[in-house]
Amino acid sequence: MESVVPIPAPPSVPVHGTSAVFPVRRIYCIGRNYADHAREMGMDPTRETPFFFGKPHDVVVPRGGEIAYPPATSNLHYEVELVVALAKGGRDIAVVDAPGCIYGYAVGIDLTRRDLQAKSKEKGQPWDTAKGFDQSAPVSPITPVALCGHLETGSIWLTVNGIEKQRGSLSQMIWSVPEVIAHISGFVALAPGDLIFTGTPAGVGPIVAGDRVRCGIDGLGELEIQLV
Repeated sequence: MESVVPIPAPPSVPVHGTSAVFPVRRIYCIGRNYADHAREMGMDPTRETPFFFGKPHDVVVPRGGEIAYPPATSNLHYEVELVVALAKGGRDIAVVDAPGCIYGYAVGIDLTRRDLQAKSKEKGQPWDTAKGFDQSAPVSPITPVALCGHLETGSIWLTVNGIEKQRGSLSQMIWSVPEVIAHISGFVALAPGDLIFTGTPAGVGPIVAGDRVRCGIDGLGELEIQLV
């Protein structure tokens, strides 16, 4: 069948240590999944029912690198996160079955136009313009579970121009990775190629053009971006 417009190349993320790539189908994100981050955002860190938002799949930036400072904001924030890459999916996945759906893990940054997000919250409007803009999801190469195992503990950290801004432990997640997968699958059918950003620890803050951001997670290596 002839296409009336050029067919875009599907976005993908490299697989660590190989020439293979992981094609990205959808990007899901969970909000406020670390108690200390919930507190710094002025929210109650109790184990409330998790909530989710999405990013378009083509905002992924494989391996990081140079990121253009986005328009329509004067308050761009970093949020380092563990990213889960799915090899299997389905609906109503049980928590006990969720680990079997995971292909691997990566380090990601959920870039956020915080001023636009605040305005959206005030008006009860969606967060799309605050979260789903171009280049808003840098992701490191994906490390398969066969190499790193299932990550439940370990340090997660981020620096800006060499100064540490975020540090926490994966064990501090309010909802574990299997629980996050189970909850999302209750709303939509998950599928191979989906990425899930699992939340950020406290210490989020602004970055400006010229800033260099490095982040990492024990067992996964590091990711670096430069704001230009």
